[in-house]
Amino acid sequence: MKNIENMNFWFITGSQDLYGDETLRQVKEDSLQIVNQLNKSSLPFAVVWKPTVKSSDAIVSVIQEANTDPLCAGIICWMHTFSPAKMWIRGLSILAKPLLHLNTQFNEQIPYDTMDMDFMNLNQSAHGDREFGHITARMNIKRKVIAGHWSHKEVQDRMSVWMRAASAYIDGKNLVIARFGDNMREVAVTDGDKVEAMMHLGWSVPYYGIGDLVEYMNKVSSQAIDARIAQYLERYSFDAKNSPSFAMEHIREQARIEEALRSFLQDIGAKAFTTNFQDLHGMKQLPGLACQNMMADGYGFAGEGDWKTAAMVRTLKVMAHGLKGGSSFMEDYTYHLEKGNQLILGAHMLEVCPSVSDTKPLIEVHQLGIGGKDDPARLVFDGRPGKALCAAIVDMGARFRLVLNEVETVKTPKPFPKLPVARVLWKPMPDFTTSAEAWILAGGGHHTAYSDAITTEYLRDYAEMTGTELLVIADGTRIADFRNEIRWNDKAF
Repeated sequence: MKNIENMNFWFITGSQDLYGDETLRQVKEDSLQIVNQLNKSSLPFAVVWKPTVKSSDAIVSVIQEANTDPLCAGIICWMHTFSPAKMWIRGLSILAKPLLHLNTQFNEQIPYDTMDMDFMNLNQSAHGDREFGHITARMNIKRKVIAGHWSHKEVQDRMSVWMRAASAYIDGKNLVIARFGDNMREVAVTDGDKVEAMMHLGWSVPYYGIGDLVEYMNKVSSQAIDARIAQYLERYSFDAKNSPSFAMEHIREQARIEEALRSFLQDIGAKAFTTNFQDLHGMKQLPGLACQNMMADGYGFAGEGDWKTAAMVRTLKVMAHGLKGGSSFMEDYTYHLEKGNQLILGAHMLEVCPSVSDTKPLIEVHQLGIGGKDDPARLVFDGRPGKALCAAIVDMGARFRLVLNEVETVKTPKPFPKLPVARVLWKPMPDFTTSAEAWILAGGGHHTAYSDAITTEYLRDYAEMTGTELLVIADGTRIADFRNEIRWNDKAF
């Protein structure tokens, strides 16, 4: 994800000419020190210092520059002194990048023994930031507000979450999701308004016939297949002794598919894709291992032509880049309805990302009773226990809705000797009944983007940046309140 790693965030300090040269020199020195220290912290992206803005023209200029810089993923604004908000109106009215309003001050503590009026004139963040907050609220500017001292870990941790959400927002503005075939016939939730998706989120969703991919497959060399097989055997386990004699041949076919997919997506600039088991003309297998290995490297994917979920998987992977944990395409497959121990088993026919595995995944080859093709190779594993979330973006006709359920993934109490697919078992929050009823009331689909690397706050920030409705199902959710939230959101959006 080189393009993600190179993103940065601009630090813009507000003031005005009223204070004189000496005070403004100190404003510059203080803001430079903050930026230098932030860049030594654990923030996931570089912070770029920008000169203090003291006029409307200067604000417009720096925001125009930020808008057109492809590496600038957002701006962080802080008012060291008082910065009259009318100066900000022209600039904020053209802002096209995510905004973080950092309500902080240079000094951590009040210097009781030495504090004088010069100090007071210099350190006016307490009311300078409220002036800035007033105009962003008056203009209804999408933004995140973080209050606290810039050196504190909890403040930096929240900044990190916002930065990661902003990087996914920027990535989405140029995200291409290649559809090999259309969505599964007669299925409603995997369909949607692709024009609105591009207008609202930046996602481009072009269609490609499966023959386009087959042409690339026919050009894959044996050397490229060998190199990909070597990667498989390094990353994953393979029990050659107890596998059928044809297993390696079928694994090589997945390597061929993957090489073709990677080349095709690179040529069209796509970072996510979908397949459909109803559209495999010219292919020997449904892609399984190929899709799983590509997700492990950051590609978004979903089956059955579900381009919205493929985009969300990519979105979560961008947010979580470099973090412990993983993100994957997922489907609520079956329930465990034992009283007092109700659980959901998530899986799919083949394609769950190994980044969420509890152990080193095993490559296996088995018959697939759907699609009518050869036995596909796939990775088999159990999901990693711990806190996670499932998120689905849903086309509601007039808008997109993001539905999120916090879950607790658990160890499977027994093995699955006859289920040769990757699977994840979780307890939905706050309980099965509330979770399932709320999800269905919200119109959430059966496909989700699953992650144990990020938390709800990431998607709250993302929803704010994109202007997308967000419904969260978590501890404390009550159906009566949730119904009301849906009604209120219908009016608000």
